[in-house]
Amino acid sequence: MANMINYEETYRSFNLDVPEYFNWVKDEFDRWGRDPDKLALWVVDDFGREQKYTFAELTKMSCKLANFMSAQGIKAGDKVILVLGRLPAWWLTLLACLRAGIIVSPGTMQLTPKDMEYRFESSGAVAAIVDEETAARVDAVAGMCPSLRTKIVVGKREGWLSFEDELAKYPDSFEAVNTRADDNALLYFTSGTTGLPKMTVHTQASYGIGHRTTGKFWLDLTPEDLHWNLSDTGWAKAAWSSFFGPWNCGAAIFQHYSTGKFDAKLTLQMLEKYPITTLCGPPTAFRVFVLEDLKQYNFKTLRHCVAAGEPLNPEVMNVWKDATGLTIYDGYGQTETVLLVGNFPCNEVRFGSMGKMSPGFYIGIIDDEGKEALPGQEGDIAVKLTPTRPVGLFKEYFNEPERTAGTVRGDWYITGDRGMKDRDDYIWFVGRSDDVILTSGYRIGPFEVESALIEHPAVAESAVVASPDEVRGEIVKAFVILTPGFKGSPELVKELQGFVKNITAPYKYPREIEFVETLPKTISGKIRRIELRELERERKLAKRAENSAS
Repeated sequence: MANMINYEETYRSFNLDVPEYFNWVKDEFDRWGRDPDKLALWVVDDFGREQKYTFAELTKMSCKLANFMSAQGIKAGDKVILVLGRLPAWWLTLLACLRAGIIVSPGTMQLTPKDMEYRFESSGAVAAIVDEETAARVDAVAGMCPSLRTKIVVGKREGWLSFEDELAKYPDSFEAVNTRADDNALLYFTSGTTGLPKMTVHTQASYGIGHRTTGKFWLDLTPEDLHWNLSDTGWAKAAWSSFFGPWNCGAAIFQHYSTGKFDAKLTLQMLEKYPITTLCGPPTAFRVFVLEDLKQYNFKTLRHCVAAGEPLNPEVMNVWKDATGLTIYDGYGQTETVLLVGNFPCNEVRFGSMGKMSPGFYIGIIDDEGKEALPGQEGDIAVKLTPTRPVGLFKEYFNEPERTAGTVRGDWYITGDRGMKDRDDYIWFVGRSDDVILTSGYRIGPFEVESALIEHPAVAESAVVASPDEVRGEIVKAFVILTPGFKGSPELVKELQGFVKNITAPYKYPREIEFVETLPKTISGKIRRIELRELERERKLAKRAENSAS
């Protein structure tokens, strides 16, 4: 039976109490360890090797890590950069940092040395906890990161402290810091329209308490579940669905540690082999799943599936349900929030809709003056901040008060997305109101890609936009004006793509490059990316129609 039986009643009566003092690990996580045998984490690698940990074991191990960090002079309020794949050390580090009041900043494994330098410079982080490959990237820029004092590597590397060796030296008890509910806890770098990534700050309560809604009502988790989220550990979605959401509910987390690329067939085989009950994945994963012969699989224990990160195609939802009997429950939120809108098991699912407002939030579709639109009218998707600010919203953009203030319009927090609401309060995603690109669950700012391209001697100017793609939702497309003496060619396209991969995180490279003579601009000289986006959308629609006709 679903956790939410009657949506209207739950929405009307729901409330989250936030105490003055709250430490998520001490007050939420540790209580599940009272049962010494209760499974918390199950990690499987490409070779079938398994590691299982109970809540009680993770409590002790995270205390060891908290003591280790304390011995290195890392204290409450300090910041730590965390870049690890789906290794147990990733979960242990989050637990230890939250327990000790240390602010942790997770990042994707694809970060380049330049990305790492920016993170240390802008955050003032004093420590890094990374794998061996990332450690080499940190060393490449460590001399330009004066705040960096402590380097911890999972594995071995000269000049670094070994995570495993040091952990064994310390006691397994640590008195959790009595943090305030509004103390900073997590720092996520998230791409924007202009400039380098901004730093989104979450508190002990905003994600720790706020994700009770995510885990209980959308993921529909109970203490008996084994939940698998396919998200990259560097993204806030991992905090949503691989950490706070499941463990708030006492569910166990399943993870596949792989050094290779996403493998749809292998993922489906694992869903069949292991007793996974709930699955969370980006729409891209489900789009690839339905290209396989799903009828050959028998997901004996799987009962509930959700997707988030970008709109999910109704066609994909239909194919998945026909093959598995399971509905994919779409949901919507941001790095800056917990679940804002969701399809919940007790409600009718209207394919293509993000669902209804999450309990604890009022979501409006508003105009430029902050007035709500009529049903069926497009507007900005916004969160009501009055009469009380809802639990689950970010605290601020770190050290950027003007940018933080820019997210507020009257009584509303503006998400930056456009949508509409029907007469039954179902909310439908229309698109981004800015130029941010959403591709395969990644969020990419055009400025970052344009900045990388301009460093190549062949590029005089560029404009980067989203281009529709049937598998990834959107891809990065670059329109490039060449400098005199260079000529566009397939070879130059490959050269520019490789160049961008070496400068910034590889997932940001433009999958399509078109050489042009001019770019559309405003009178003041700003590039009108919206014109290029519309051009790409029209082209792709025309091509799809042409393919259908043939």
